[in-house]
Amino acid sequence: MDNLALILVEFVSAVICFVLLRFMMEPYRATGEGRYLGLPVGFALLGSSYVFMGLNLYFESCFSEQLRWVQLFAQAYAFAFLAATYYFSKKPSQHSRLWWALTYAGLAFAAVISYLVVFEPPIMGLPSYKTVDEYFRMFNIICLVYISVYALRSHASQSNSGTIWFPLGYLLLCFSQYSFLLWSVDSSYSAYLGGHFLRVASLLIFLFVTYRVFYVSWGASKWEGRLDEETPP
Repeated sequence: MDNLALILVEFVSAVICFVLLRFMMEPYRATGEGRYLGLPVGFALLGSSYVFMGLNLYFESCFSEQLRWVQLFAQAYAFAFLAATYYFSKKPSQHSRLWWALTYAGLAFAAVISYLVVFEPPIMGLPSYKTVDEYFRMFNIICLVYISVYALRSHASQSNSGTIWFPLGYLLLCFSQYSFLLWSVDSSYSAYLGGHFLRVASLLIFLFVTYRVFYVSWGASKWEGRLDEETPP
């Protein structure tokens, strides 16, 4: 896969994430509840990470190193935020609000630390990008395994067969991270291609199911009456 194709894949992935962001903002707009910001923030960070990687591939010499590091942190934040969203989705709202406030504060603090790590190397040093990338991939896999298990359990407790698509999408995203980890460890080109294919496939599943759930099955007028009964997909 040549460089232009890789850039295209990154930006297509980013566009899908931002379309998902548009759909997932509807619960928050309908209720004003901060707990419904988890999924859109997570996919916004995920889409941003793909933009940074696409820019890194496009600007091969200028700012390339910084963009790679920013992409690494943004993607890890995205998966951590999505995992936190699913974890708090079953908690009582009065408790989850406090924890969400702490999560947002932690994210802001982590962003400041990331800036120091990436753009102020004399202040904080890091091992090689390859080493950190492998650790971050493992962290991402752990987050996605948790989300997949949670989504599978949620599907098992419901009678709606359509909910199986959500854990399937997260599992594909998990396998995508595993493929990229294999590529980082042994430079397997097939794993590299497979990682991109699995990622796009998972995002397309999310796009299809999210559109169907948010706009076809429910309709804009049904939001306020059903949101309190729903958990993240």
